[in-house]
Amino acid sequence: MSPRKSDAERIAAIEALVCRDVGRKTAELIAASSGELAAAGQALTRATSVGLITGFFVPRGEVAAPETDGPVGTALLAAALAACGVPARIAVDTPCAGAVRAAVAQVGEGVEVDEIAVEDRAGLEDLAARWRKAGISHAVAIERCGRSPDGRPRNMRGVDVSAWTAPLDDLFLGGPWRKLAVGDGGNEIGMGKLPDGLIARFVPNGASIACVTSCDHLVVAGVSNWGAYGLMAALAVLRPEWSPIIGRFLTAERDLAVTRATVDRAGAVDGVTARREATVDGFGPEIHGPLIDELGRIARGEAAD
Repeated sequence: MSPRKSDAERIAAIEALVCRDVGRKTAELIAASSGELAAAGQALTRATSVGLITGFFVPRGEVAAPETDGPVGTALLAAALAACGVPARIAVDTPCAGAVRAAVAQVGEGVEVDEIAVEDRAGLEDLAARWRKAGISHAVAIERCGRSPDGRPRNMRGVDVSAWTAPLDDLFLGGPWRKLAVGDGGNEIGMGKLPDGLIARFVPNGASIACVTSCDHLVVAGVSNWGAYGLMAALAVLRPEWSPIIGRFLTAERDLAVTRATVDRAGAVDGVTARREATVDGFGPEIHGPLIDELGRIARGEAAD
C-alpha cells in the first residue's frame, strides 16, 4: 500500500488539475503563478469574513448576457465557506446580478448578494464602507473583468465592455483585506500581479486587455470556476475538519445544477460559444464533471498514486 501523500503533494496535484492551459496561450502565466493556489488556500484558512467579486458580461452580436464562468464557482466557494462558519457575501454589478442570484439560490446557503449599478460610483464607495464595517478579512475576485492599461475593462477580443462593467476593482482595492484573485485569460482582476509585459507577450490581444489590478495571491486557472473549486479542495486539505462540509459542495452534480440554474433562470451563456446552454468556456459536463470528482478524491486523500 502506498504511503499517504503529504498536504503539499495533494495541493500540488490540485494545482496541476485546475491550473493548465486549455487553449488560451496562458501556459507562461500559469508558470509565473506556480504555487499561488497553495498560498491563496493558506490565506483563506485565516479568513474571518470573506467578500467575493464576480460577473463577466458577454455582449456579442445578438447576445447580451452574463457568462456561466464565475458565478457558479463563486457561489459554491462562498456557500462552502459559510457552511464552515466563515461568513461570505458576493458583490456583482447589475448586468450579471441575475446569474449570481440564481447560482446562490440553487446552492441554498443564504449567501448575501451585494448588487451595484454600473454607473453608481457613490454606491460603490458605500459598499466598500459596508465591507469594511462588516470586517471583511479577505476579498476574492473570480473571473471578474478588470482595468486594462487604458483604464477600460476589455474582453478577450479586446472589446471595451465598460458599458456593462462597474469598476469593482475599486471595491477589491478599497479595504485592508487580503486580496486573492482567480482568472483564466489575463484580463481579470488580479492579473496585475504577473510580471510586466508577460500577458502582452503571450496572450492574443494581451497588450490591450491585460488587467493592471494586482492582488496578494493570484491563481491562473484553465477555467475560472476550476480555480474556485481548486481553492475549495485546498481548504479541505489544509483544514481537515472542514473536509466533509466542503465535500458537499465539491461535486459534479452540484456544479451542473448551479450552471443550469444560471442559464435557465438568468439567461447566462457560455463565454466562449455565446450559447445559452449549461457549458462553461466551451466545455460540457463530460469535461467538468470528472475534473471536479478528481478534486474531491484528492481533497479526501483518496486519489490513486
